[in-house]
Amino acid sequence: MIAIATTVALAYAHAPAIAKPEYTRRTSKPCTFCHPGPGWVLNDAGKYYRDHNYSLKGYEPKKPSH
Repeated sequence: MIAIATTVALAYAHAPAIAKPEYTRRTSKPCTFCHPGPGWVLNDAGKYYRDHNYSLKGYEPKKPSH
């Protein structure tokens, strides 16, 4: 039983990120735009979206510094 639970937990830990379908329809962005994966961790775009009333209006990706 423990082996099964461990296997299931590991499978979900490495599953691709999944966003709500209405978010992807609303933004025309793939789930990975805000959830780089694995898991549900948000990147800067996802945090912006969450913190700005679920809108990417005004979002500017950070430019890489060289």
